[in-house]
Formats: sequence, structure tokens, C-alpha cells
Amino acid sequence: MLDRRRFAMTALAFGGLALQSRAAAGGMMAVDPGYGPLQPDPGGLLDLPPGFSYRIVSRFGEAMSDGYRVPDRADGMGCFKLGGGKVALVRNHELEPKHLGDGPLAPGAAVPAGTFDSAAGAALPGGTTTLVLDADTLAVETQYLSLLGTIRNCSGGVTPWGSWLSCEESVDGPGEGVGKPHGWIFDVPADAGKLVGAEPLKAMGRFNREAAVVDPLTGVVYMTEDRDDSLFYRFLPDDAGALHKGGRLQALAFDDPWLRDSRNWDGTKFAPGSWQFARWIDLDDVESPRDDLRVRGAKKGAAVFARGEGIHWGKDELYFTCTSGGRAGQGQIMRYRPSRHEGKDREKAMPGRIQLFLESTDPAQYSFGDNLTVAPNGHLIVCEDQYSDTVDNHLRGVTPFGEVYAFGRVRTQTEPAGACFAPDGRTLFLNLYSPAMTLAIRGPF
Repeated sequence: MLDRRRFAMTALAFGGLALQSRAAAGGMMAVDPGYGPLQPDPGGLLDLPPGFSYRIVSRFGEAMSDGYRVPDRADGMGCFKLGGGKVALVRNHELEPKHLGDGPLAPGAAVPAGTFDSAAGAALPGGTTTLVLDADTLAVETQYLSLLGTIRNCSGGVTPWGSWLSCEESVDGPGEGVGKPHGWIFDVPADAGKLVGAEPLKAMGRFNREAAVVDPLTGVVYMTEDRDDSLFYRFLPDDAGALHKGGRLQALAFDDPWLRDSRNWDGTKFAPGSWQFARWIDLDDVESPRDDLRVRGAKKGAAVFARGEGIHWGKDELYFTCTSGGRAGQGQIMRYRPSRHEGKDREKAMPGRIQLFLESTDPAQYSFGDNLTVAPNGHLIVCEDQYSDTVDNHLRGVTPFGEVYAFGRVRTQTEPAGACFAPDGRTLFLNLYSPAMTLAIRGPF
């Protein structure tokens, strides 16, 4: 028999899901007031609800502690507790070979030791920078270059062992004028203190990467792919926490053999709010020299997603965005709950489940969600990345019942990215893509 508290929580949950389902059936989106109406920013940068404010902690072009400069195109980011009242931000920079002028090095600079790749004698400009801040005052104590020589480091994910998995959203190789194949994931310690030696984790596959997340209990890594016909991947490490030792790469498939396409572009095959049991398909030739990993996986029965992007771990589950999914093409959010026996033999009897948690029908409420994070109260904070000519990218809040609200509005022609909370939950850090800025947001979360 349910006790009163559990009964009330169950009734609330079903009520919230019923509200979402009714709204979706009517072609509308369930909305929530959130923290209140957005207040115009006198600085013309970021509108926020009453009681919230921001400060800029880093900007493109600033001199860093190691003599390099802050690169442009700040994207995915993770926050880590260092001890001694300090936190570290490891920040991606989505730079291509053509962006040498926006990178961390001065023209003609020598290629630093540890750089992954170069072209025409110049280090490729993609990679990460790390900021060390005082957790209370938010003063930046040092910032430095921590990964270099990669291409289009879009997003990534934090690990339980205190590092950032930085992902390349590029499969360029020597045929495109660079020295090595790209499309890898790199493990960057948050406390490195300097440029790390770039070692690709090749057993985790080569594809047009977006983001990654690690289950803190099992060490299983889940990864998204930014393609219209992308797969959703997991990596079962041979030794949890030691990804360089190898493991097994798999792609998610629906247990229902008739459902292979989650995108809903040609009609609603995967109903919003509904759940499907998952199964996982082994992948081979994961270094994929022909960039056909997703094609081969789909032929084996793997489910197809519409541009998998941001991913983040919540409480015993993860969420990831599909930027252009849905009948309206405005974006979806998926939720995956692992099996109690994830990656083990008994998983087949008790499989994990995947839900279409949200599907946008209204671009005014939610449009092209990209990076996302889970707030301390369980709400999602999603960074929009619209492609329109108007300035209208928002930070969208999403309640546990799929109700959407505006948490912020960017007032400049760029995207918000890299949203992540400090370990104590007091500060939301956020990047503005270009010209790159990193903001610290505080208020009554």
C-alpha cells in the first residue's frame, strides 16, 4: 500500500504527464511560469528573471596565465570541484583549421608539445581552455590552454574521475588537408595545470561527435552524434575510469522492431511521453575510416535520431537533445533510464528504457535545443541554437513534467552554450559562443 507521501507524489507525476499529453494532443506545448518574466538587461547581453544576475569571467582575446590568449567559439563546458574553495571550468572551443586567427596562438607560433595535429606548420586551433576560480567570489585565479590540435570541439561531458571528455564534431582527415584523421574523444583532467598530451580514445569510436556523459555508478559512457541520421552510442569500458584500456562500443535500438526512426519527421511514430524498451547492438570497425559507423549500425537495426547533441546525467537517468527532431523540426529531448544490470548478461531480462520526453510544436516556446544541463531542483536548462536571422536564442527551463519556460534570452547574435552548475549548485556558468564570453549566473535557483 502506498503511504500518503508516495501517493501524493505519484498523483502529481501522473497529473503533470497528463497535462503534457493533453497539450501535445492539441498541438500545443505545456508551459510553466518558471522564475517569472525576463527582465531587460541594461548591458544588452542576457535577460534573466527577477533576482538573477550575471558577471563576465572570461572573454575572447584576453591574455591567459600561460601566455596564450582566450580562443573564440566557446561551446560545451564542465565544472569541477578542486578543493581549497576552488572550482575549475574546462571549456571547449569549436574551431576549425580556417579559424587560426581566432585560436590561442599568435601567428607563426611554434607548435607546442602535446598538440594533437597541425597543418602547414601551424597547430590546429581547436581544443580546450581551463579556468580556475574562487568558488565564492568567482574571481579567476588562472586560465590556461589545456588541449590543442583538434577540430570543432563542440561539447563533451564531465567524468567521475575529475576530467572533461572533449569531443570533436569533425571527421576531417588528410584528404581535407590536415595531418591525421579526426572525430575522436579526448580525456582532459580538470586539474592538469597545463597543456595535456592529446591522446585520442580510439576504442570509443570515430564519428561526428557532440557530447558524452558517464554513469557515475557503472562507468558506462553514453555519447551523441550530430548528424541528421545519427545513432545514440554507449561504451562499456574494460576498466571503469580507465577509458584508454579499451572496451566495447554499441548503439541503441528499440525493442519494438517496427520502430527504428525516432525523428517523427514523417508522422508521429514515437509518441511524446511514451517509453520504449532498449536493446544494444555491438559495433565493429569502430575507427571507421570511411565515416560509415552510423550507416552500418542502422543496417543492424540501431535507432536513428535527429542530430543528437547535448547530454547530461540527472538522478539515475540521462537526458539528451535531438536538435531538429519532431514533426515541426524544432527539436526533441530524450530521456534514458539504464537497466539495473546495464551492460551485463541480465540486462536482456530487465532492459533500460528510453522516453521521448519532449517534442517541440512551437518555436516560440522551444527551438533547436542544443547543450543542456540538469539543475539542482531537477529542471533542465537547455541552450537554444536557432538558425534564424533574428536574435532570439533562449535558455529554456524544462520541469520534470515537460513544462517549458524561458530562463534567459541572449540579446546578441550568437548562441548560448556550455551551461553547467557549480558543484554546490549556487552558480550557473554559461558560454556565449562568439565573440566568446564565459558568464557566471547567480540567483534564487
